[in-house]
Amino acid sequence: MAEELTILKAEEREEQGSAASRRLRRAGFVPGAVTRIDHSKSLLLKINAREFMALLRSRGEQQQLLKLDVSGKEIHAMLREIQYHPLTGLPINADFGEIDLNRKIRIRIPLFVSGEPEGVRLEGGILQHMLHSIEVECSPLDVVESFTVDVSALKVDESLFVKDLQLGDKYTIVTGKGNVVALVTAAETADAEAAPAVGEDGKPLQPEVISKGKKEEAEAEGDKDKAAKK
Repeated sequence: MAEELTILKAEEREEQGSAASRRLRRAGFVPGAVTRIDHSKSLLLKINAREFMALLRSRGEQQQLLKLDVSGKEIHAMLREIQYHPLTGLPINADFGEIDLNRKIRIRIPLFVSGEPEGVRLEGGILQHMLHSIEVECSPLDVVESFTVDVSALKVDESLFVKDLQLGDKYTIVTGKGNVVALVTAAETADAEAAPAVGEDGKPLQPEVISKGKKEEAEAEGDKDKAAKK
């Protein structure tokens, strides 16, 4: 749960367009906008670039819940997206979405794994991390930076599914329960899947059914030619 919401000061702006945005950046501001809950006209903002960069360094980037102080007016909002300059790497635009703290939201949160699986440690298997984020429904105040799940009990040929996750009562999982989060495969199985079978000439071998089918087609064509000559 968020311990205390970060306050980000901003000012409302009326100018819009690429030329106005360039002027703001030269003056030391990052242009931004807040989409209102009632989907009315978005509120255009300008944010002190240094303060915004300090926020990103201390609290991370996207999907961050904070309190916007817009000329004395408080707006609870989620930092949805940041656009960066392709050369300088500096933020050139920030998009926020207004949040009602009393209503649950759906959000995708990064998913990490921890621990060395038993199948890797004792059986020489290979861990494959399949699902790197999960969509949940929760209160805005319970949004976390990431979830971490323990995979140390996994043996070879065992999988951890979304249905196996225990995230707590605060979170309702939206992602399909049948999705695989992580699995441990035998090393030889992984190698066989990665490298196609090759013949003595070094060329990939074709499946037997395909070769057989071509042979039968050739024999059929030969029979037709013989019948035509007769």
